[in-house]
Amino acid sequence: MSTETAKKPSVLFVCVHNAGRSQMAAAFLTTLANGEIEVRSAGSAPADKVNPAAVEAMAELGIDMSAEIPKVLTTEAVKDSDVVITMGCGDTCPIFPGKRYEDWELEDPAGQGVAAVRPIRDDIKARIEALISELLPVGK
Repeated sequence: MSTETAKKPSVLFVCVHNAGRSQMAAAFLTTLANGEIEVRSAGSAPADKVNPAAVEAMAELGIDMSAEIPKVLTTEAVKDSDVVITMGCGDTCPIFPGKRYEDWELEDPAGQGVAAVRPIRDDIKARIEALISELLPVGK
C-alpha cells in the first residue's frame, strides 16, 4: 500500500439491498470528492440491480449510476474503511476499533417513483457535502 493511498480517507455506505440510498451516496461522494476519498458501497442482501428511480434521479444531476451493480457486504470492506455509514435500514456491520460509524436515517426509495426519490437524493447530497468538509478540511 503506497503512502498516498494510506492518507486517502475511505468511506463505506451500507444498505440492505445496496440498490438505492447507498448507491446514491457512493455516487455523490465519488463525484463531489474528485477522487480524494476512497468510496465503497455494499449490502447484506444485495438486489439484482440498482433502483431505476434512483438511477433516474441521479441522472437529473448529471451523475450516471446505470452501470453500478449491488455488492455484498464483506468484513474486509468494513475493515478497509475509515468511516462506515449505514442508511437507516437496520443493517448491521462488523465493529472494528478505531472506525467511525454513523447511521443516516433516510426514507427507503424502494418501489417509489423518481418524484419520491428526489427529496431522498437531495438529503443524501447535503449529508455528503458535510461529510466531505469533515474528511477533507480546506487547506489540508
